[in-house]
Amino acid sequence: MTPAASLELRTLLEAVRRWWSKSSRSFLWMFSAALAFRLGLIILGHTYKFKAYDNDFSFGWEMGRIGRALANGRAFSDPFDRPTGPTAWEPPLYPYLIGIVFRLFGVYSRTSALVLLTLNSIFSALTAIPIALIAKRCFSEKVALWTAWSWVLLPWVMYWSTRWVWETSLTALLLALIFWLTLTLEQLEHHNFSIVYGLLWGVAILTNTSLIAFVPASALWVCHQRRQLHRPILPGALLACFFFIAVITPWVLRNYAIFGKFIFIRSNLGAELRLGNGPGADGTWMWWLHPSQNPIEMRRYEQMGEIAYVARRQHEAIEFIRADYARFAWLSLKRFLYYWTGLPRSSAIPALAPFKNSLFLASSVLAFWGLGQALRRRERGARLFLWLLLTYPTIYYFVFPHPRYRHPIEPELGILIVYVISQAQLHTHR
Repeated sequence: MTPAASLELRTLLEAVRRWWSKSSRSFLWMFSAALAFRLGLIILGHTYKFKAYDNDFSFGWEMGRIGRALANGRAFSDPFDRPTGPTAWEPPLYPYLIGIVFRLFGVYSRTSALVLLTLNSIFSALTAIPIALIAKRCFSEKVALWTAWSWVLLPWVMYWSTRWVWETSLTALLLALIFWLTLTLEQLEHHNFSIVYGLLWGVAILTNTSLIAFVPASALWVCHQRRQLHRPILPGALLACFFFIAVITPWVLRNYAIFGKFIFIRSNLGAELRLGNGPGADGTWMWWLHPSQNPIEMRRYEQMGEIAYVARRQHEAIEFIRADYARFAWLSLKRFLYYWTGLPRSSAIPALAPFKNSLFLASSVLAFWGLGQALRRRERGARLFLWLLLTYPTIYYFVFPHPRYRHPIEPELGILIVYVISQAQLHTHR
């Protein structure tokens, strides 16, 4: 290579390096790249072509059925195959989104599938932005960029947004936004931020009710931080509570008006408890007892009505628990391990299950290691990470775990993983 050509190549490489240094920090580039990869997976993998052998149930499962009822003018009802009437089996927001898409583009059509998976991909791509903001505020810009671009590029992160018509990706986005806003509320004085905080929490609970476990911890964290900084607490707290209650109250009133009793957002906790606890329980989901899979249970649900059916299933689960507390404790320990290490028989290809579970376990170990390092070094927000990991998954230790149930906290886990890796790299260079 001639000196002139060598100089030209170095100039080109330097220009590329400068471009990447600037572009890698751009939220627009992060979002655009993340969305492009996800849409590519949907289109090239034909993931919008749901199989119709189960009467389209795998297209959104209970939420898809409720969306179908909404699109057909039957209101929020019919979570299974049969017209069983009003329901609170699922929280309302995502089924309403499905219903709108079905109304516009056809019930269970491939166009609707493509639209819904695209929306999921937009939610997932947007999540890279609060990830970067959280990581930069708590750790460093380096950790922020690494974590955000990992979220953009890693295929396993894209799975739920490109294959499942469910609220999973939207929940991850909402929780990441709430986590970031929780971190920043300690210093923000304008009451509009407290209003947004309450509204976001309300929308999140109407999307995934399991997030309610993190509400007290996040609120107390903000109050504690503001108290440490000698900033006013009560006005912002009252505003956030008011708007949170204002968002969820219409749905609670709807449930009371229809079912004649107080139901906080969704009704099926007792049924879910029974699907994890009873004869034959092994720490996983006993799918064969679900009304969508078991004709006898479907008939019981239809005959008894949703509220009586759930109450009966809850009674069965509690009787099982009371009969042998030691076994329940053992099952809960197994569920804890499965939540963080992956389910047994977690792959359609048995030979891949150990590999998938090894990756699942490794990511959990690294995340907890990162949390330990952050707590030891008293990094900003470390205790908020701790409270999230302690509170959000707890319900699944008593019901049953599923890999999807970990995805809403994957952004925060990813930040902790990149943080501990960056710390290890820093020590190596020393």
